[in-house]
Amino acid sequence: MKNKKLLAIIILLIIALIVTTGLIFKNQLLRIIYPKKYIDIIEKYSQEYNIDDCLILAIVKSESNFKSDVESHKGAVGLMQLMENTALEIAPETEEIKEENVRQNLLDSEINIKLGTMYLKTLIDKYNSVELALTAYNAGTGNVDKWIEQGIIQKDGSNIEMVPFKETNKYVRSILRDYKIYKEIY
Repeated sequence: MKNKKLLAIIILLIIALIVTTGLIFKNQLLRIIYPKKYIDIIEKYSQEYNIDDCLILAIVKSESNFKSDVESHKGAVGLMQLMENTALEIAPETEEIKEENVRQNLLDSEINIKLGTMYLKTLIDKYNSVELALTAYNAGTGNVDKWIEQGIIQKDGSNIEMVPFKETNKYVRSILRDYKIYKEIY
């Protein structure tokens, strides 16, 4: 009986130590899971386009997990997973990309982050809502415009959980969650 009580006390102490250690090192652990890679580039273009750098970090984490050479099954390229057509649409303003080498340029981290941030800014300006901008970033402006017109989602993005594409719905919620975490730990 005495050994059982002693064992129970030891187990409780170990659990308390684990919980305490977890609380103490929570931010350090979260900073490993939510790194600030490419932060110099991200800060540069976040400031230029007046977008919170934590939002760009959340997008890069979700889109590519900070791997600059990644390409999606749909053909999106680089850190912010831009489609070549999207890059060509926004690139004339920057003169960064020529039609013959779009993909190669999108693999360049600085160009990708610049164009991705610029594109996100145009979406935020168009919809006046981060939630709708993220939805359009993933599903396209045509879909978002159609969903607003059909009353599926509100113009202010207040019912973003009603987005009918399961992947986009999950994407937006994931970005917003990661954005909140980035803001809390940095």
